Amino acid sequence: MVERQYFVLDTTALTDVETRKKEGYDSLCEGMSEILDLISQARLKLNISCYVPYPTVYKEITEFINRYECGEEVEAKVDTWLVKKTPNRYEVDIPAGIFYEYVDYMRGRINKGMNVAEDAIWEASMACLDTDAENLSDEEIEKEVKREMVGGTVSDFRDKYRDALRYGILDSAPDIDVLLLAKELDAAVVGADDGIEKWAERLGLRFVRSSSFPQMIKEYLSKQKKIEEEE
Repeated sequence: MVERQYFVLDTTALTDVETRKKEGYDSLCEGMSEILDLISQARLKLNISCYVPYPTVYKEITEFINRYECGEEVEAKVDTWLVKKTPNRYEVDIPAGIFYEYVDYMRGRINKGMNVAEDAIWEASMACLDTDAENLSDEEIEKEVKREMVGGTVSDFRDKYRDALRYGILDSAPDIDVLLLAKELDAAVVGADDGIEKWAERLGLRFVRSSSFPQMIKEYLSKQKKIEEEE
């Protein structure tokens, strides 16, 4: 028997697009159902427990089920095989150094985002100044300046701003709950979020990418089956 393990699942453990591509699932609903089936086998045969923070992550998962009309069967699997638990937010010890590091890190990311915004303003301003608006009709100004120049700058700004603030950010209550519950249970974290991965590592928690999780469970089950056949 594999040593008992605990996992805390982020929403992306069940909804990650990369996982669906890697495992060949045709839809989000099929992916969720198949992963939950694997979790059920791991629970029954390996005594592996998979938790989700309640109500934050559990609510996100059920919202996906309803939005994509996955049906009562998938929702029943969630309620049956995932252990719902509210993290003890007032008792879990987080080193002060981690908190200090996160605040300092966030300041740097925010400043980087501000620089991206300033560059976008300069680009849009210079593009407009270079335009001979006096010789353009209102319709041409609408098309050339607003849509092409300013619109293009805004689109470019969004991509760069998202990139500047994406990695390493914990931007929601569910993200924090996943880390707190994993810390409380001394469990591994399963997800596809870069921010959760970075801070799980800083907290000394094991992190499993969502795209690797199904194959990992299959490997455990395969090894257990061989052990049983040899006995």
